[in-house]
Amino acid sequence: MQDLAFFPPTKARTHEVCGAGAYMFAFTLAAQLADPVIWVREGWDTRQVNPTGFLDFISPSALTICNTEDQTETLAVAEEALRSGAVSLVVLQLNKPIGLTEGRRLQLAARDGQTTGLAIIPEGMGSNAAETRWRCAPVFDPKDSTLQMWELIKNKSGTLGVWHARWDAASRRLFMVSPAGK
Repeated sequence: MQDLAFFPPTKARTHEVCGAGAYMFAFTLAAQLADPVIWVREGWDTRQVNPTGFLDFISPSALTICNTEDQTETLAVAEEALRSGAVSLVVLQLNKPIGLTEGRRLQLAARDGQTTGLAIIPEGMGSNAAETRWRCAPVFDPKDSTLQMWELIKNKSGTLGVWHARWDAASRRLFMVSPAGK
């Protein structure tokens, strides 16, 4: 197995991820970057992040969850967290598309704070300002519940691809291989 040259994504930029494996991608990224992490989400969203579910990736004490009133507040909190430079990763959950202006503001804040941003977005949605966009899904493997398929579907640097990703909790490393026949 080999490490992926595109993971972790470029620091000081914002990226997007969609699909059923988006949370796995987010926590794998959090494990690859230094603590702490801020996770910004709208308070009405009933999906919860369970600390025992991500214990193999980061310590629950390294994660701060911010509940906001609406997407406008989510974007504002994420922008301030990115710009502050106080955290290594800002994850924001978005439920509606954002415009180029909002996406560009996030990019500038990430650059200013030297912080990585990751927006978890619904499938088919995304901002033109995002540096990369990933589609992630679990792969059925009776021997390994951590196997994922990660597809780089947008990359401003130009290279796209599909990899099978496997998280090794013991070594706290991510291994990636191309799917068979690719």
